[in-house]
Amino acid sequence: MKHLKFRRYDNVDAYKADVLDILLEDEVCNNLPVSIITDGNVKNSADWFLGAVTDDHGMIVLAAQCVKPFNLLLYEPAGKRQGSSVELLAGELRRIGYRPPGVFAVTELARSFTEVFYGRLEDCRSTTMVLMKLDKLAHYKKAPGFCRVLTAEDMSLIPAWEQAFCIDCNVPSLPLSVNEERIRTRIGKDTHFIWEDGLPVSQAVNGRDTHNGAVVNWVYTPPSYRGRGYATSVVAELSRSLLDKGKRYCCLFADADNPASRSVYHKLGYYDVCEFEQIEFDTGRRLT
Repeated sequence: MKHLKFRRYDNVDAYKADVLDILLEDEVCNNLPVSIITDGNVKNSADWFLGAVTDDHGMIVLAAQCVKPFNLLLYEPAGKRQGSSVELLAGELRRIGYRPPGVFAVTELARSFTEVFYGRLEDCRSTTMVLMKLDKLAHYKKAPGFCRVLTAEDMSLIPAWEQAFCIDCNVPSLPLSVNEERIRTRIGKDTHFIWEDGLPVSQAVNGRDTHNGAVVNWVYTPPSYRGRGYATSVVAELSRSLLDKGKRYCCLFADADNPASRSVYHKLGYYDVCEFEQIEFDTGRRLT
């Protein structure tokens, strides 16, 4: 570890200047960290954790960022793995007293960091996610109904859907008032699609973009409407719209333990890229 160095960044621009090109080497896998640091509406970035580990040639071998209440995001460039980089990062986090709520990264890296920083994996709650990618939409059978964009009239319904989504997917949820404000910003934009069959029954959102692609998320169908093809149809129409606008690909994360959900995407032409692990820590536990 003597040849590795750690740097913590105090602003997004400096971090982006050093790390963005590295992240873009695997743009699909890094869709989340790329979108965060390239967002032109960044707020409260002084509260973020931004860091990188470099080797003795000054090359980045591990990039890290955390925007609480969300998990620490980690990335190791292909072919540049340094086993001790995780130990160095974990040590620096301990030294400065920074406790991320958890970690989200490709499975091997997420588990490695957890064992070094937190302890036994068995003491954590984890979810395995599959990153899936679409280059060309396959033919599919449309469900009854039609697709439309979000309107102001939907605000009595959609915030509750997205709170339920967070519970289903085991991800942190924002306070309801904050969530409503965030959803309201989508009105008038071609980013939030709703499938309607007499009434709203399913949704999908273009939650973020990368340089060449678009990320589909917030896919949700209330339990009483599941199994009727609504999610397949709304994801298909959103994906088609994004590709028609010139995006080279769409991607999304799906629960590895939910084959029914993944089959929806496979039917549309999405294919598996790699597995990620979302590991939640008990932030009240004393680290040994």
